[in-house]
Amino acid sequence: MNAEDLCFTSATELAEAIRTKALSPVEIAEAVLERIERVNPKLNAYCTLTAEIAREGAKRAEQAVMGGEKLGPLHGVPYSVKDLVITEGIRTMRGSKIHENEIPTEDAPLVTRLKQAGGVMIGKTTTPEFGWKGMTDSPVTGVTRNPWNTDLTPGGSSGGASAQVAAGLAPLAVGTDGGGSIRIPAGFAGIFGIKASYGRVPVYPSGAFDTLSHAGPMTRTVADAALMLSVMAGHHPSDRFSLLDAPADYVGRLREGIGGLRVAWSPNLGYATVNAEVARVSADAAGAFPGLGCTVEEVADPGFGDPTPTFTTHWLAGAAGMLGERLPEWEAKIDPGLVDMVKRGLELSAADFVKAQIERHAYCDRVRRFFESFDLLLTPTLAVLPFKAGVDYTEALKDEDVDWISWTPFSYPFNLTHLPAATVPAGFSQDGLPVGLQIVGRRGEELRVLQAAAAFEEARPWAGKRPPV
Repeated sequence: MNAEDLCFTSATELAEAIRTKALSPVEIAEAVLERIERVNPKLNAYCTLTAEIAREGAKRAEQAVMGGEKLGPLHGVPYSVKDLVITEGIRTMRGSKIHENEIPTEDAPLVTRLKQAGGVMIGKTTTPEFGWKGMTDSPVTGVTRNPWNTDLTPGGSSGGASAQVAAGLAPLAVGTDGGGSIRIPAGFAGIFGIKASYGRVPVYPSGAFDTLSHAGPMTRTVADAALMLSVMAGHHPSDRFSLLDAPADYVGRLREGIGGLRVAWSPNLGYATVNAEVARVSADAAGAFPGLGCTVEEVADPGFGDPTPTFTTHWLAGAAGMLGERLPEWEAKIDPGLVDMVKRGLELSAADFVKAQIERHAYCDRVRRFFESFDLLLTPTLAVLPFKAGVDYTEALKDEDVDWISWTPFSYPFNLTHLPAATVPAGFSQDGLPVGLQIVGRRGEELRVLQAAAAFEEARPWAGKRPPV
């Protein structure tokens, strides 16, 4: 196997090859690091490369294999961590000049678990400042680009992670998702990403966006995400909202199929304006589900209503709470778009926030009632195709009927409701740009979402497609 093929080999295959001594963890790490050296300057996917840590970890992993030691499920497999997630001894900038030189003294629980499972950390991936938007550029790390077309954004806020995985710069990536930040970039970069039920993966330390915030896997295959999620998931006392019940057997039950499920396909949730190419490709992908044994019903309007005002209040309040007191000192060095959000948030009252909480509860109840009639909901992942990198959305999307958030109308509803949601590569536009299909399940049923994604992947495989970068 040549070095490039090795870089595009799935984590599941790598782990098995390492266990059977068919591949060396050192060989894998060196292939990935060499490719990063060549490709990352074109993409800016990694903001901090931990090459020596990776090499040392790979050597220890190889010694463990040769010594007959007990091996973890990710033994010797490379992974990255988004630069919003704290890592002991490795700087965590959060895309901000405020934290440019911060070096945490502990790992987030999910990082500890990846290490304990034998994974080899390659580096930290880029994010917009504090993960505030769906594109990836920041004052401290610059512009990140899409491997399918480097003039375009890979989405955000986990855009470095999506670019990395798509370009073969490590098979596993940790993403975070407060309003779509796993699914948006996974959709734009043509990879798989899943936000499990809220609390399934512990989040520590908690951030300003609190009960909107999730963490999860971003991978090229569903099996890799199932494997990674099986390591990351589970209660941790540092996260008071982390779920107490044990995670399902994501790996062992992945291939059980979805025959007999009741599936709703909603092209626009009753309120979104969707690009014609996105609509065409995602509808075609949804059309595969009857062949997987499902009963599929098109639901033009599921009756949820548009949650944009509710979500916006939560998001603005979080931004204001996080940075309002820091504006006098730091405003000139913060992303201007984020500054605007903070100032808008400072204009909100406590009553405004409580009203938004009440509206959120009512919205969640409407969604719950919908899922009494359906097992899964399918939507497009995004309303638009990947657009120009490094510019404001108003310029990039001037020909689309969208505002700051309406180009992502399908993602943030399921942060508000805490439901598991994944995006699968649905196909490509006529210009060769990735389009995603979102799969949403009931709270606590991320295994079913994974099973549906795996069944779709088997019917319409995508992992063999490589970007031109």
